Amino acid sequence: MNTCLWEPSSSRKDNSQMYAFMAFLEQHQSFSGKDYQTLHQWSVDNKELFWQAVWQFFKVNGSAGDRNIENASAMPGARWLPEAKLNFAENLLSFSQQNADKAAIVERGEHGRREVISYRQLHEQVAYLSQYLKALGVQKGDCVAGFLPNSQYSIIAMLATASLGAIWSSCSPDFGFQGVQDRFSQIKPKVLLACDGYYYAGKCINSMERVNQISQSLDSLVATIIVPYLNNDSNKADRQTDSIKSSYTLWETLFEGEAPKLVFEAMRFDDPLYVMYSSGTTGKPKCIIHTVGGTLLQHLKELALHTDVTSNSNLFYYTTCGWMMWNWLVSGLALGATIIVFDGSPFHPTQTVLFDLIDEENIDIFGASAKYYSACEKYDLKPKQSHKLDSLNTLLSTGSPLSHESFAYLYQDVKQDICVSSISGGTDIISCFALGCPILPVYQGELQCLGLGMDVQFWDDNGQALNEGKGELVCKSSFPSMPSGFWNDVDNTKYQQAYFDRFDNVWAHGDYGEIITHVAVESDPKKNGVRPQQKGVIIHGRSDAVLNPGGVRIGTAEIYRQVEKIDAVFETIAIGQQWEDDVRVILFVRLQDGIKLDDILVTAIKQIIRLNTTPRHVPRKIIQVADIPRTLSGKIVELAVRKIVHGEEVTNKDALANPDALDLFKDLPDLQEN
Repeated sequence: MNTCLWEPSSSRKDNSQMYAFMAFLEQHQSFSGKDYQTLHQWSVDNKELFWQAVWQFFKVNGSAGDRNIENASAMPGARWLPEAKLNFAENLLSFSQQNADKAAIVERGEHGRREVISYRQLHEQVAYLSQYLKALGVQKGDCVAGFLPNSQYSIIAMLATASLGAIWSSCSPDFGFQGVQDRFSQIKPKVLLACDGYYYAGKCINSMERVNQISQSLDSLVATIIVPYLNNDSNKADRQTDSIKSSYTLWETLFEGEAPKLVFEAMRFDDPLYVMYSSGTTGKPKCIIHTVGGTLLQHLKELALHTDVTSNSNLFYYTTCGWMMWNWLVSGLALGATIIVFDGSPFHPTQTVLFDLIDEENIDIFGASAKYYSACEKYDLKPKQSHKLDSLNTLLSTGSPLSHESFAYLYQDVKQDICVSSISGGTDIISCFALGCPILPVYQGELQCLGLGMDVQFWDDNGQALNEGKGELVCKSSFPSMPSGFWNDVDNTKYQQAYFDRFDNVWAHGDYGEIITHVAVESDPKKNGVRPQQKGVIIHGRSDAVLNPGGVRIGTAEIYRQVEKIDAVFETIAIGQQWEDDVRVILFVRLQDGIKLDDILVTAIKQIIRLNTTPRHVPRKIIQVADIPRTLSGKIVELAVRKIVHGEEVTNKDALANPDALDLFKDLPDLQEN
């Protein structure tokens, strides 16, 4: 059984939005109880009442209508709130009427940038840009694309787009031309907003050559708006203003004269809001369509109930505009939170730059990838000793499973009294299936709970639910943030194949994991008295990357957890290599600087895997590599490496942050031998 690392105090639970929501349900719905498992079961058994209550509890701006759902049992095919009318931007800007001078956005950057945008200023700038987009002919159903850093500009552009009922889609400026073209060419945007450059790891990188390429390749464009991210900087580094064509519109020219009235287009619940993209590492990216109402309700639920975001929160997530966590972060505006955005390297100009932000901006909810926390541990950072961190009460992690060791590191070397919430979902649902809960304990290596309203189970290959043991993550019934489909997939063939071919009328997400049940036990009487029943979740990796030596299914995260305990190992990637009518496990290791793989280290790696897992987990080969390929959001790409090892072509390398790393895995002599 995994160790309990933290329990919420009685006062934290009593003041949580989760408890407030339970009280609301007791008053307005057929629910009674004060424990999470009872609430989760009720939300699944009464999904129509639950999502109706979410709308009511958060006082969504708009009209819900009289019908909660059509075709409730169909998946895909269910239609949530078919009579509803609302606007996403209006809901995110509603706080501007209540406390207009409160900070909405604090923009930070590795190069020292700090700008504060109030809710009033945000509302005004959205109004200006909305007016300009409308003058260009942008209307409901059109696409607007952003090639932008994580900044105020991307948020303003998204909100202006959504105010008109148009569809927002974005890539971060570290995408190569082909990666952007592969995405935007499919959706044919009417307007492109692009930055002149960005900063990363101490470098000032000019983007105008790529912007020129992108704008010339998209024949659907009627205008390109240039955001002077470099040129507005006091440093004035690498201005290269002569590369900005006169045919482009400069951002600052749009905000002149008296601010116009901001008009919000009334939208249906299932109208498109965002187009997001699959990673595209094994083919052209799929364009996933997310809806206005589904995104809003799901994010309100996750941010407020599961993460305890309030109007007093200073919310931060280290992300780019090419990762769904950006969309998730920005929805914090709907709750009146101040969101802190940061663009640049998480370890520049110092390795502690993000922890510095916590103290400087009084961040109470801080999020980053599991890989970031692992790197902090490898760098031997001890923020508990070097920083105050008085404001911090929640740490979020996603992108890959957070290891047992990273859980321990966060409590030992960052802060003891915090809720460490590992969350898991994806771009596919722009949200989570499993995540945190402010009223539940934290167990080492586990996500705290399944999300409210999400009827999640883990199934075996025969479609039988597993009470214990590892299986495929499925969702048995519909939920509002299911995508409405894929772009240009008229008959939903690709959509059906992606999620519903494995099990009929059931969402198969592609994750491999298990549920861990904790029974209610007596706890420290000084805290709460009783530690409640809890169903935690462990994600062992992507099911399409599961290793299968001798017919035994092994999640790659099970191996990574053990190997990365060794100080000499910086990061790893494991694949299954087809060999003599079976699969053998191959482990690639990137070691700390100056260390070479020798027989002693190979033996140590194999021993720690064998000791803590099974002999089947022990890799047949361990090979040192200088780098490990990952997507632009930081996820390692097991499938792409597996294709390279088997001599297959990876067709979309522009989806990778470091595509040259794939060459390190080609034609390796060690993989041609027993």
